[in-house]
Amino acid sequence: MRFSQYRKQLVFLMDLSVMAVVAVGLFLLSPVGNGTGGKDLGPLMMNLAVWYGCIILFQIVFHTYDSLWRYAEGKEYLALLLGFGFGTLLYLLLTQVFFRRQLAGLYMISTLGSSLILMLSIRFCYRMHRNRKGTKKRKDPCRRTAIIGAGDAGVLLLREILGKEECPYLSVLLLDDDPERIGMKVFGVPVKGPIEKLPKIIKDSEIEELILAIPSCPVERRREIIDLCNETGIHLQILPDRVSSLTTPDSLIGQMRDVELEDLLGRDPIRLNGQGVQNMINGRTVMVTGGGGSIGSELCRQIAGLHPERLIILDNYENSTYDLQQELIRQYGDQLNFTVEIANVQDKRLIAQLFSQYRPQVIFHAAAHKHVPLMENSPAEAVKNNVFGTYNVVSAACDAGVEKFVLISTDKAVNPTSIMGATKRVCEMILSSMRPAEKTDFVAVRFGNVLGSNGSVIPLFKKQIAQGGPVTITDKRITRYFMTVQEAVTLVLQAGAMAKRSEVFVLDMGKPVKILDLAENLIRLSGYRPYQDIPIVEIGLRPGEKLYEELLIGKKNQKHTAHELIFVEKAQAVMPSQMQEILMDLHQAVEFGMESEVLAALHRSVPEYHCPEEVNKCFEVEKEKDNLRAVSF
Repeated sequence: MRFSQYRKQLVFLMDLSVMAVVAVGLFLLSPVGNGTGGKDLGPLMMNLAVWYGCIILFQIVFHTYDSLWRYAEGKEYLALLLGFGFGTLLYLLLTQVFFRRQLAGLYMISTLGSSLILMLSIRFCYRMHRNRKGTKKRKDPCRRTAIIGAGDAGVLLLREILGKEECPYLSVLLLDDDPERIGMKVFGVPVKGPIEKLPKIIKDSEIEELILAIPSCPVERRREIIDLCNETGIHLQILPDRVSSLTTPDSLIGQMRDVELEDLLGRDPIRLNGQGVQNMINGRTVMVTGGGGSIGSELCRQIAGLHPERLIILDNYENSTYDLQQELIRQYGDQLNFTVEIANVQDKRLIAQLFSQYRPQVIFHAAAHKHVPLMENSPAEAVKNNVFGTYNVVSAACDAGVEKFVLISTDKAVNPTSIMGATKRVCEMILSSMRPAEKTDFVAVRFGNVLGSNGSVIPLFKKQIAQGGPVTITDKRITRYFMTVQEAVTLVLQAGAMAKRSEVFVLDMGKPVKILDLAENLIRLSGYRPYQDIPIVEIGLRPGEKLYEELLIGKKNQKHTAHELIFVEKAQAVMPSQMQEILMDLHQAVEFGMESEVLAALHRSVPEYHCPEEVNKCFEVEKEKDNLRAVSF
């Protein structure tokens, strides 16, 4: 028999026993009569039965026995006191109406106070025993842990660590900026601070683990705290921005996670113009090509929550698409009307057939070959899938009278140095060549690297760190713009809502991030020291890779939109006849099958397409000029 199965009954019997023993004991020890007839137990037992019955009634009313006393707080103890108080008042009322005699006031006060003291003492002793027992049961050595934040989340996390059996953490201290908390103790654990002194405090306390427990912390402040933690070289975990429940202590440790790159970017997430996006999706038939990919699948998730009339997910890779299908079924069941079609955008006849069948009103075209080094080795496949696949979808959209067509583009399409970037630039040109008579609004959305997507550098770095290194970077000078997949999809949806013909939308992504800094930070956040525990090795630029990325072809064409972080570039118009010549040239090169012919055709199609060595050399020259100007100044 387990104690936990009968916890309520046992606590109830304990309280009843304590009150009975105290009442009888005080009665027998009383040197004088107590108003019930001297030492006669008959009247006493009758009065006690009524009194205790009233008290138990109100304990049940206040749910005293529904509490886990191991985690009890002020409200649980208040409920116990209120049960005694209201029960006693009811007893006095009943005895005044139905009985001639009642317990003496002094006796009742003594019994009431003694019973409460004993019952609370037993509960405190049980709580201390359970906490001590939980600590002793931990078989593995516990890591000395500091919790950053002594607010509600930090205190609840601390209480869980202290009381949870087999917990791998040993709470040593809390850190906080609040002067009223610094120097105090919470559950016997000292609060130190301010947080700015974290490196010194941690060093003096021999801490082995850090936990950031300030869910409401602003993004910039969180970044500052993470930088301080980086200086210590100690592994850091973090509670998410929104703790799902601060009233269920057993859940907090499970919600902790390692610090992600999103935490290092140090900027607030992009906000949607909810009404515009809602109007675009709600009640409409929406198709997402490449719906099983990183961007496409997140598009499908967010679109599903905007109540489309129907969602068509199109992809030629069945495994990831199947996973997305099962996820949407689990989440929405019959509430979401969606269809999965396994199809290749290069199949012009099939794409036209699907458009004719479903008559989509909004298209998000995310299907593309995107891996830069792989496409350098397969230029013909890049052209067939990216260029002609896009042309097939655009043509089908025009024939079906689609209202909005949103192309997922990339910063690599700006002054491209890779085949992938050049083909995506041609895709943007296809959209800008659409005749004004077409009913469809065509728009391209251009953004940088997406964190955690397939082929992203972040999963690679994490895998290399987990294997003990080395972490490989192509060039220590290289910089990139980064955004989360949620931010990318937010931009795509917002662009669709604001879409006008032949525009390219770009997100103000802030400052570019040095890949070297990124690698060093990830190593530190994993609890290691760069170059000492985990080496960083430079392996050279990959084919088609440049040192930096651009988001705009010409900044003079930049215009702000209603969204403060989104601006628009008016795409240079391409005549339909000119576009047909470009497509014919590329088609002949692909059919001819020679890699050199495909490359030559791409260079003719995209005049700004240059080899990466040429672009990188120009970049280095400009950098040296900037350094000389800075020295002269």
